[in-house]
Amino acid sequence: MSLTTARALLEKAGTLNADIVAVKLGTHIVDLHTLIDESATFVPVTVHDAYGLEVIRHSTAHVMADAVQRLFPGIKVTIGPSTDDGFYYDFDRKDGAFSDDDLVRIEGEMRAIIAKDSPFRRDEVSREEAREIFTKLGETYKLEILERIPEGQRISLYRHGEPGKEWLDLCAGPHVPSTKLLAAVKLTSVAGAYWRGDERNPMLQRIYGTAFPSQQALDEHLKSIEEAKARDHRKLGKELELFHFDPVAPAMPFFLPKGARVYNGLIEFVRKLYDRDGYEEVITPQIFSPKLFETSGHLANYGDNLYRTWTNDQFDMPVHGDGQSAATLRAELEANSFALKPMNCPSHCVLFASKRRSYRELPWRVADFGRLHRYERGGVVHGLSRVRTFCQDDAHIFCSLDQVADEIEKFILMLREVYDAFQFAEVSIKLATRPEKRLGSDDDWDRSEGALKEGLERAGLPFEITPGEGAFYGPKIEFHVKDALKRSWQLGTIQLDANLPQRFDLSFIGDDGKEHRPVMLHRAILGSLERFFSVLLEHCAGAFPTWLAPMQVRILTVSEKSNAYAAQVLGEIKARGIRVEADLGAEKLGAKVREGRMARIPYLVVVGPKDAEAGTVSVRSRDAGELGAMTLEAFLGRVMPEVAPPIQKK
Repeated sequence: MSLTTARALLEKAGTLNADIVAVKLGTHIVDLHTLIDESATFVPVTVHDAYGLEVIRHSTAHVMADAVQRLFPGIKVTIGPSTDDGFYYDFDRKDGAFSDDDLVRIEGEMRAIIAKDSPFRRDEVSREEAREIFTKLGETYKLEILERIPEGQRISLYRHGEPGKEWLDLCAGPHVPSTKLLAAVKLTSVAGAYWRGDERNPMLQRIYGTAFPSQQALDEHLKSIEEAKARDHRKLGKELELFHFDPVAPAMPFFLPKGARVYNGLIEFVRKLYDRDGYEEVITPQIFSPKLFETSGHLANYGDNLYRTWTNDQFDMPVHGDGQSAATLRAELEANSFALKPMNCPSHCVLFASKRRSYRELPWRVADFGRLHRYERGGVVHGLSRVRTFCQDDAHIFCSLDQVADEIEKFILMLREVYDAFQFAEVSIKLATRPEKRLGSDDDWDRSEGALKEGLERAGLPFEITPGEGAFYGPKIEFHVKDALKRSWQLGTIQLDANLPQRFDLSFIGDDGKEHRPVMLHRAILGSLERFFSVLLEHCAGAFPTWLAPMQVRILTVSEKSNAYAAQVLGEIKARGIRVEADLGAEKLGAKVREGRMARIPYLVVVGPKDAEAGTVSVRSRDAGELGAMTLEAFLGRVMPEVAPPIQKK
């Protein structure tokens, strides 16, 4: 076997150019100077590829950490990964918080480092050598990371900078060949972050930034960031009076009347689809004995996220008054205390087992809008996107294995109908396969993954396989949508589970008169309604489709002389089942129109003395602009199709 560097192989082939930052070797991205087999098949990765952008951003994170430690001696570094839209690095700084002025200084120092065209160099070292280096540097976090690297795994350091002044990091790579490829960088913000996301660990300072292969691409991204700030669901939620958070219920939203209308509208929309497509809705308890979660496997695999009749705060004291250790007390409570349900699937298994079932009842599609509770660490909760109590458009399909592909096809049709209703045009699909920590045998996983793959192929949909990303109880298909700002969100999912039916000893009587084991499909289209609410709110910038808008029509009077006619119009519109209100105040019409536009109301109906005489209304559409004067019947004829949820007849 002949080994040489990827760079040398590209040079030999005459394909090396300034845009190439790494190569893809199988499923791995490696540096240009990595030694590889000359007969190996590899693909060049350029600055314009998604993988190339990851390499650029991770390399920029190293340069940022270098700049920070040059400007602020004594700061300790932790980790600095790339993200979907940039990168970050966490720092332990004891002498104060980073300011906006600090970010400007750091960015300037980064540009100076980049301008020196310093190569990135990878060195493999022994564990002892790495420990000695980082002990000497006082980098305690790096030492902790080092100890978590499994025995036998290669340990690599990356260096860049002038000889004798090189900055180094414990890192698996890869990185760009030289800093000169980091053409456009921008530091965007600072936030707090607990070490390893655990509030029991030290609070660090996280500097966020982004990097692109060109200034033009960076400028476009920064413009989208400003648009994203304007669309931030937390900001819009407050402005539009949709929801509220309060310390009395941390990370648990209060939905105000307008928000509750949207929330309930989402449920009713999905509920109508369920009625049409053969789902049966159930209501299940909120609190269960730990025996249920022990049977389902959630106690062992999800125990830290369960809400109990106690909290983790009780275990801060090492020993309790009676001498009982916290560890012993915790073990007893975990084994015996009831818990709020974090998901519906175990209780649906209980319902399936509640009577003897026949193959004629399958597939049994059971839906549940029950409230769920999951304990999320304080460092990861975020508005409606990550909360501790939520509801899902959650349903489970109990069926035989040979019915799976057909059920997946039907599910995908429903999913596309829902996403079309919210104008999510771009949908990508991923098949997530078995994780390292899982239930069931390899044969079960082979059959489950094969069934999901068959369902996707029957639907004729392209998909990507993501190894190791499945749930602990089964593989899953994920549906990712892009919003109006081209951001990707994972919303819908369908998961095949052969393990829970086995753990709950579920069976049905087949046409042969014998008992058979069903499989279970876990499926959701919106997912968490709270999270979907946040995604939709930012996608439409608060301008909900007419059928979902909290208020669909607002009547505005030119003066108090038109109040009687406005009341008549209000009554006729309300009689058609349209959500309507009237602004009869003494403010000027211009102010009323501005307020209605700020509230994102789909239709503003202006009535004045001339309208009263002619029996007309003057209409302004939020989406189409001024529509002019028309009869009330003409207006209703336009609005009525828009106020009904867009459900196809079958």
